[in-house]
Amino acid sequence: MSGQDGETLDGIRRRIDALDDEIMRLISERADCAQEVARIKRAADPRAEFYRPEREAQVLRRIQAANPGPLNSEEMARLFREIMSACLALEQQLSIAFLGPEGTFTQAAALKHFGHSVNTVPMNAIDEVFREVESGSAHYGVVPVENSTEGVVTHTLDRFMQSPLSICGEVELRIHHHLLSVVGELPQVERIYSHQQSLAQCREWLDARLPHAERLPVSSNADAARRAAREPGAAAIASEAAAELYGLNVLAANIEDSPDNTTRFLVIGPRSSGPSGNDKTSLLISARNRPGSLHGLLSPFADNDVSLTRIESRPSHCVNWEYVFFMDIEGHAQNAHVAKALVELKQEAELVKVLGSYPKAVL
Repeated sequence: MSGQDGETLDGIRRRIDALDDEIMRLISERADCAQEVARIKRAADPRAEFYRPEREAQVLRRIQAANPGPLNSEEMARLFREIMSACLALEQQLSIAFLGPEGTFTQAAALKHFGHSVNTVPMNAIDEVFREVESGSAHYGVVPVENSTEGVVTHTLDRFMQSPLSICGEVELRIHHHLLSVVGELPQVERIYSHQQSLAQCREWLDARLPHAERLPVSSNADAARRAAREPGAAAIASEAAAELYGLNVLAANIEDSPDNTTRFLVIGPRSSGPSGNDKTSLLISARNRPGSLHGLLSPFADNDVSLTRIESRPSHCVNWEYVFFMDIEGHAQNAHVAKALVELKQEAELVKVLGSYPKAVL
């Protein structure tokens, strides 16, 4: 058998083997460079930071822009994400706390952002993820912050009011929900476990196909899968990874009502990242109790050509009927026009807390 240019199948395979050897040599050379970077950094500062979110975002964007094909740019970036993850592990093994248990979408988001050469640590609640990072037991944490159909995760926003941690990255994850069970057919399903948001995101599908099954909210979809694996007649709404982890059948795939169902996660750590060239900044703001205060909070952004991409209000938990605002703006706090807007904002607001500047999600 020959290729279009007359090359035999055996010849193509030999060429692939040679390319694989060259790829392996280049990856090893890159790993040597990573170890040399670690040596130089440690010599300059024994407590040096090895993970640089802005640098990794720049590398991945450059790879996407330079990709010649035929692999698409996102797939190429994923491959380099794993190479970078493995090389970073030679410098420093990162520990990443996430909202567990094993098999949650939050764990999937952590692995998408950091690659698979990190140690992921499941926590039982969002508060625990924050505390794990605050105590230094984990280098970073990953928590959900909003879903494209169900809105913000209020527990995450509220935790930022007391936490000293900064946002240093974001992850956007396309959410596919599957109905999982040990049973083999839909009519055998008597009750369905899932996180409350997932039940809401699949409401129409459940109403049409399993209207009589009891719906039971639990702390996470992975917990739902764990319960479904133990109980006859039970099913869970969870991910494909959860199905593999807990040995469940996929009775129905992609049962989410919205085809564009996406959840945004935040990476939290001890400090913000440096400018990457395409960044966001998140703010916590408290308005003064006077007429026109909200207008005063927004004017500095408009006056300095800073784009406001999200605003959410939450009770302050200090005084009844007082609120704080969470805002996302485009740009890094070190950018001149953003810095000027923040100076003007501090003159108008009761409180301005920069929660972090970080690269926009690349993958």
